[in-house]
Parts: sequence; structure tokens; C-alpha cells
Amino acid sequence: MNKAQLIDAIAAEAKLTKADAKKALDAFIKTTSDALKKGDRVALVGFGSFSVAQRNARTGRNPQTGKPINIQAKKVVKFKAGSELSDKVQ
Repeated sequence: MNKAQLIDAIAAEAKLTKADAKKALDAFIKTTSDALKKGDRVALVGFGSFSVAQRNARTGRNPQTGKPINIQAKKVVKFKAGSELSDKVQ
């Protein structure tokens, strides 16, 4: 499902116009991104939680040449599914 399909599904489920569904989705994405950028955790009970973790620097290997390369440390976004979401997927 891409963003346009998700907007259509939200509009149909919530009985909103597509424009309102797009505004709601864009607001959710922006708010969640801003919170994660500050280092906050975003938890949606039953759905899951988004958090930021620090990934340490490490040595990797170039798959084409086999030569070792240095991979810099960086922050990554993690998602942990909630119990309700996990139950629905199974």
C-alpha cells in the first residue's frame, strides 16, 4: 500500500474527504517525525511504538570488492508492534 492508497483507505474508513484524510496523515507524519527528532518515543497503545536508537560505528565489507569499509555511527528509527497489531497480523 502506498501513500495515496492509504489516504483513500483512511478517507473511506473515517468518512472523510480525501483532502482531509491527506491533511490528517501529513499531520501525523510531521508530528511523529518532530517528536522522534527530539528523541521522544511515540507510543500508540495497541498499535505499536516508534523510538530512536543509536547505532554504533562499525567495520563493514564492500560486497563488490570485499575490501573493509568504515560505517559511521548514526541514529535509526525503530518500530515495535503492539500486541493488538501482532494478533491481527497472525
